[in-house]
Amino acid sequence: MEIVFSKVAGIDVHKRQVTVAVRVPEGEADSGQKRTQRVRRFATFYGALLEMAQWLRAEQVTHVAMEATGVYWRPVFHALAEFDGFEVLLCNAHHVKNVPGRKTDATDAVWLAQLCEVGLLRGSFIPPAEIAAVRELTRYRRKLTEERTRETQRLHKVLEDGGIKLDSVASDSLGVSGRAMITALIDGVRDPVVLANLARGLMRKKIPDLTLALSGRFAAHHGVLAGLHLDHINHLNEMIARLETRIDEVVDPFARQRDLLMTIPGIGKRAAETIIAEIGVDMSRFPTADHLASWAGLCPGNNESAGKRKKTATRNGNAHLCSVLVESAWSASRTKTRLGARFRRLHRRFGKAGGKKAAVALAHTILVIAWHILHDEVEYSDLGADFYTPRNSPEVQKARLVRQLKDLGYSVEIGPAA
Repeated sequence: MEIVFSKVAGIDVHKRQVTVAVRVPEGEADSGQKRTQRVRRFATFYGALLEMAQWLRAEQVTHVAMEATGVYWRPVFHALAEFDGFEVLLCNAHHVKNVPGRKTDATDAVWLAQLCEVGLLRGSFIPPAEIAAVRELTRYRRKLTEERTRETQRLHKVLEDGGIKLDSVASDSLGVSGRAMITALIDGVRDPVVLANLARGLMRKKIPDLTLALSGRFAAHHGVLAGLHLDHINHLNEMIARLETRIDEVVDPFARQRDLLMTIPGIGKRAAETIIAEIGVDMSRFPTADHLASWAGLCPGNNESAGKRKKTATRNGNAHLCSVLVESAWSASRTKTRLGARFRRLHRRFGKAGGKKAAVALAHTILVIAWHILHDEVEYSDLGADFYTPRNSPEVQKARLVRQLKDLGYSVEIGPAA
């Protein structure tokens, strides 16, 4: 194959060492097909990685390829970034598999270099430093939020074991009233009437039901466990609040883009921050909205053989971005907007169990809208809940309504209006 890049390097990354293979022209003729290669190993301490980068610069390497191996690629990437002149290609490991049975660290590094020199590698999206900071903070916030949910479920299990059915009466068992009752239980109060009278606001209307719900067999060990769970939840709330403050600071340079994204139905402040953290604000990295949707993993996969197309799920992509977009899609599905109308239209087409498929399809639509908003820096302009109405054929709509009435057991006869 034709050599596209004459001086390249491939790096096989591990936790404690990296194996580096350099491939350069043999002699002075850069255009010649004769190649020479050298392989060296370096420790992953940052000083050793800087020494590796200096060696690559001495070899006049222009392109460096390596696999995205967990978090171990990051120190290597940052060490290379301190030197000008390198174009680093971070590759998906599934795209650069070597021949089975011929795998060593050295051969893996050489294989990466060979693929790189003929231009067969495509680098992954690596956000700039300011976007990477937002990404790390928002991802950790999500982890803490999920941990708080798990800890709340553990608290509910303790209450359930003690016969306390607080969550069956109160929609938010950790609200002001719920916390006061749980704290009283932890402190040793067992009288359900006294506990129910701790209700505040609208919860006081439910005092009779609360009295029944708070009559149980809550023991001392239940109080100890509930106290530990509540302390952990309070600690997680404090950590999330600190993260929120820090995220507001680092997102401030992108406040305009965040506010533009929030004009999309279903996109709130946290969702907009997560979208910016995952895809950035520079849409020139994604030539079209379809490229972005494919990268995110919100496009159907292709599985065709012998002229037959088989069913396939969406491709693996950015799980953090997909999850927040699907959540936003469920939120937008309840609005009287074009997005809500699209969800209902898709749900009707996919059938009773098609809600999840419709949510994924709507998440794809929201991501396409987000690309255009960030690319053109304009607000979202909704097309209206009746956007799809002119597209519906009257005959098709009539047949659908007749079919629904027949499914309900009615005999339908249609005639012209008087």
